[in-house]
Amino acid sequence: MKSSVFEVSLQGSHTIVLPENIINPFLEKGQKRVVVKAIYENKELTFHAAITKYHGNYIMMFSKAKQKELGVFLNDYFQLQFFEDTSKYGVEVPEEFEAVLMSDYEAYQIFEELTKGKQRSIIYAISRHKNAQTRIDKTIIVCENLKRGIRDNKDLFKTF
Repeated sequence: MKSSVFEVSLQGSHTIVLPENIINPFLEKGQKRVVVKAIYENKELTFHAAITKYHGNYIMMFSKAKQKELGVFLNDYFQLQFFEDTSKYGVEVPEEFEAVLMSDYEAYQIFEELTKGKQRSIIYAISRHKNAQTRIDKTIIVCENLKRGIRDNKDLFKTF
């Protein structure tokens, strides 16, 4: 499933108000997470996002980092297109994270029992590291801490 291309602008510093006619088909299928293609001038950016309801409007967040990468500012109009998110976790998973998690079955089982939001927050925290070895090292720390029973994000990435 995919939407038609539609035009939007930022509402506030990092919010986009979404047209209901565009998002209703996704919501009717229970799809609150989508893959988004953002287009501005000659640049394209693809990412995962959540559709949420806020003060009667459906919105999605569009971070300052994504704004900078696409080159848009507060009063700019740009285009979006939504695609059905068929990923397991609702976010792109780094290869290193997946490989380490698959090599540690006990940690994998614990990770699978976490809420979808908690899983995504861990994946996002790993993904933000540019260096592959750092992603591997951080994933190993997370796996060990999950097995120790640590679930708090502020402690999950610490070595003990």
